[in-house]
Amino acid sequence: MSDKQAMGKKSQTIDPILLEVVWNRLISVVNQQAATLVRTSFTPVVSEAEDLAAAIFDAKGRMLAQSIRGTPGHINSTANCVKEFLRFFPGKNLEDGDVLITNDPWKTSGHLNDITMVTPVFYKKQLIAFFANTCHSVDIGGRPMSAEAKDVYEEGLWLPPLKLFQAGKPNQDVFTIIKSNVRNNVEMLGDLNAQVSANEVGGRELLKFMKEFALNDLSEISDEILNRSEHSIRNALESWPSGIYYNELISDGFDSPIKIVVKVTVKKRGEILVDYTGTSPQSFYGINVVSNYSHAYSIFALKCLTAPDLPNNEGSFRPFKIFAPEGCILNAVHPAPVAARHTIGQLLPSTIFGALAKVIPEKVTAEGYDADWTIQPYATDPTVTSHFHLVWTGGTGARFHKDGLSTTAFPARSQSVPIEIVEDRSPLFFLKKEFIDDSGGAGKYRGGLGQVIKFEINSKYPYSISPKCERTRHAAAGLRGGRPGKKGEFLVNEKKIGNSKKDVVIQSGTTITLKLPGGGGYGNPLERSTQSVFDDVANGIVSRRSAKKIYGVVIEKRENQLKVLEEETNKLRRNLKIA
Repeated sequence: MSDKQAMGKKSQTIDPILLEVVWNRLISVVNQQAATLVRTSFTPVVSEAEDLAAAIFDAKGRMLAQSIRGTPGHINSTANCVKEFLRFFPGKNLEDGDVLITNDPWKTSGHLNDITMVTPVFYKKQLIAFFANTCHSVDIGGRPMSAEAKDVYEEGLWLPPLKLFQAGKPNQDVFTIIKSNVRNNVEMLGDLNAQVSANEVGGRELLKFMKEFALNDLSEISDEILNRSEHSIRNALESWPSGIYYNELISDGFDSPIKIVVKVTVKKRGEILVDYTGTSPQSFYGINVVSNYSHAYSIFALKCLTAPDLPNNEGSFRPFKIFAPEGCILNAVHPAPVAARHTIGQLLPSTIFGALAKVIPEKVTAEGYDADWTIQPYATDPTVTSHFHLVWTGGTGARFHKDGLSTTAFPARSQSVPIEIVEDRSPLFFLKKEFIDDSGGAGKYRGGLGQVIKFEINSKYPYSISPKCERTRHAAAGLRGGRPGKKGEFLVNEKKIGNSKKDVVIQSGTTITLKLPGGGGYGNPLERSTQSVFDDVANGIVSRRSAKKIYGVVIEKRENQLKVLEEETNKLRRNLKIA
């Protein structure tokens, strides 16, 4: 295994050169699997935003490796799904050419729009592995993706674990059910076929190197990879002081705030327990999170802090135990609505970071915008099948040694679809897309900037906008003296909308303005270097007013030239520190 951390203990049974070659090939195979999915997808949410997961599993359903593409919510949720499939379809009941499918939120990644496809791989008539992928479907029937549904049945078509293909032959009944329940058959079926093809590519490449290295199965190699990965995580935890650490985070919620409470217990034997007892109960609206999705983003946060360069697999998850009481918003009970689960679930890394900032401040970040803003415009006329899913990003929290990143997807990692593609494939026309100055929380290290996006819909049909926006009422907090980032806003015709998760019906020519939040700052703003403040002002990131009022840096503009007034700055900073 090329990553030195992943090597962990020295193998006693497997040639280390062979192990490293196999490990690199596995990573290469799942990257080819993901590339196939991206290149053959019919929808920008997959081909551009890369809202997906791709991974290989051993015959026991244990994830061995993931692709570098994908989001933690998909990847770490998919990690558990193959074992769920095996409860319905034991290995002995599977055959070459089978393809399994489900979008059960409680078994995969948390809402019906995410479809998971699993393909068993056979070699010499023996089951040796599985390839699985998950990707977001723009339409799954029911209410277009919205936070307003009152139960999961209102949110669309539910597919329990089924065989989409059996022994290589399509299950026409399943295809007929899907086609009869979605608005856009072409895109939906196109993406399903892309998912099938991606797994086929993975299986084909796996069999190539099985033959090349005269391997009969992956069992011994699988055990070694998972054990080494587990050892790497436990080894990284040895430097962490044991103890119990607490934090709370307040989310906008739907119509009332949601409180997330976490207790992180670091144990001496290289184990961490994350307990969300005390978190708000599940909601009547579609912002609920299933335990699998809560587990996914909690694991992701801990993985970032221990061995971020080690690709995820089941071994790297073993030292982490996640608990959320049944019935709380992080472990919602069926049939709770869950379509907008990311607006809460993606806040979990910041919640955990806030707890661990007390013990490992050099590793964590301040709170960021955290939850991707997703906007789903759709025509209210039922004869119009055009739907599109837009993802927009704000600023990340500042770090111990660096500023936060502007308009960058963290923790989700999903990408914004280029506006040229959106305009080409929808009636949206963009009027503005730029950074928001002073939106990053002030600090020794500044939070990343949010952005303003303004567009209008040019269509003869009325459209409904289904927004899922967060941090409009509760800003991203700073750390260790850092200031909070700027809150977000959702506006229709320049009028601020109070509930940024509630559907809005608009007419042609209506303007929609999104002001995405900035990330929190890290450390005392008065400790930020004068040069950094000057650079921010020169680049339009920080206003001269904020430079003086918050950072204590006096900057004048003379003959179109900016200049720091050193004497005034030193005096002002001394006075601000005393105050």
